[in-house]
Amino acid sequence: MTAPYRAFATVGAMTIVSRVLGFLRDVLIAAVLGAGPVADAFFVAFRVPNLFRRLFAEGAFDSAFIPLFAKRLHGEGEAPARAFAEQALAGLTLGLAAFTLLAEIAMPWLMLALAPGFSRDPAKLDLAVTLARIALPYLLCMSLVALYSGVLNALGRFAVAAFAPSLLNVVLIVILLVLVALGVSDQADAATALAWGIAASGLLQVLVVAAAAARATMRLAWQRPRLTPQMRRLIALAAPGIIAGGMAQLTVLLNTIIASLQDRVVSWLYYSDRLFQLPLGVIGVAIGVALLPDLSNKLRAGDHQAAMGSENRSLEFALLLTLPAAIALFVGAGPMVRVLFEHGAFTAIDALATAKMLAAFALGLPAFVLIKVLHPSYFAREDTHTPMLYAGISMTANLSLSLILFLVLGAVGIAVATALAGWLHVALLAHTLIEREELVLDDTFRRRFRGIVAASLVMGAVLLALMQLLDPWFAPAGGIVRQAAALLALIASGLIAYGAAAELFGAVRLKTLLASLRGA
Repeated sequence: MTAPYRAFATVGAMTIVSRVLGFLRDVLIAAVLGAGPVADAFFVAFRVPNLFRRLFAEGAFDSAFIPLFAKRLHGEGEAPARAFAEQALAGLTLGLAAFTLLAEIAMPWLMLALAPGFSRDPAKLDLAVTLARIALPYLLCMSLVALYSGVLNALGRFAVAAFAPSLLNVVLIVILLVLVALGVSDQADAATALAWGIAASGLLQVLVVAAAAARATMRLAWQRPRLTPQMRRLIALAAPGIIAGGMAQLTVLLNTIIASLQDRVVSWLYYSDRLFQLPLGVIGVAIGVALLPDLSNKLRAGDHQAAMGSENRSLEFALLLTLPAAIALFVGAGPMVRVLFEHGAFTAIDALATAKMLAAFALGLPAFVLIKVLHPSYFAREDTHTPMLYAGISMTANLSLSLILFLVLGAVGIAVATALAGWLHVALLAHTLIEREELVLDDTFRRRFRGIVAASLVMGAVLLALMQLLDPWFAPAGGIVRQAAALLALIASGLIAYGAAAELFGAVRLKTLLASLRGA
């Protein structure tokens, strides 16, 4: 299990780098574009390629491509695997180039669908359409990046593919710093430069991952697109993932609509979700990305016992990181929100409401990470239909509960509904795998799980006690330095308490874990 642990650490570390750069990018965008009509137009324009990227490139393609590529790589050899990847590259490029062209033509109507309020300001609408048209080729580039990343991940090479998304933030940060240095005051010109930067970063990412694939003896040549039986199978496996991705985006959209029924709830939802997404992205994405090729390779080799071991250790590793993170977010939501956001126009009332939503989201954090850990168990067996079905059930439950609990509990009801729907999704996925005998929780997992729960509770108690002592330090009146010092002390104390308790209760042997991460 050493190799997957190292892969988890590699992808997780690169994700942290990307998130940190993303925060820096947002700070600079706020300084250059502010929060006026130009910023609104830019953010909506940026949402267009990102929306379709999540549908086509994230999850849906990898879940279909990696198992089929791994089957050829380990069953037939390198040459047939390369030929399959070249077919997929040709088909993906043709299909998304056609889609991009149609979307460029239909952009005015697409923009009205995404931001109907822009119709009241023709200048803002025109700018948003122009920016979106410039940035849209990013979608095609990201889909090609997904293919090359799938090839690299199947070969066990994770670092370059995991780092590539950071290049978007690097390019935009450089452009923003140049704009500041040149003293560019025309915000429309600045937004246009950023839109070109988005498109350019996509091309840069393609070049980086393509070069990495070539170094791994997977230089892909262009060929005429053909609808071969292998491509039909790839499309059949990818389609449910695209549908499931569409349902996830629809859930976010409709939850935002529900939140808009009450003043300021959309903002509270946004800020709490930003904090919630950090551990979810780092832990869940890292394990999901690394686990799929590992499971695919072991299943193709017929080593079902090793595959079961990977599933158990991945669940164990996910809970080792996620349970304490969930408790820390639940217990420490108030101080975190106060320190990070309660400044300027963000009032104490806003901080309290946002903290309540973050605490409710935290209850579902382990569920959403476990979803990303359980999905590869289906995808590696070329089953993308069942996860799609369960995503639909979860979406329906989420939307129904969001509306009901919003009326009963207010704004926090949306977050509670999201957490409950996440656990329903996990229950469905886990029950089916156990019923199929494709997941059997071993004695090691059961023993360590008990230790993880005990250590997490100890950490929660330590955090609660420290929060009482440090409470005056979290007040904005004390200044940001004092606030940050108190928050860092709280986080450090929680980490120390959890590490010691985890070792004491047998949740993990830290020396063994560190050796695994180093590959020793």
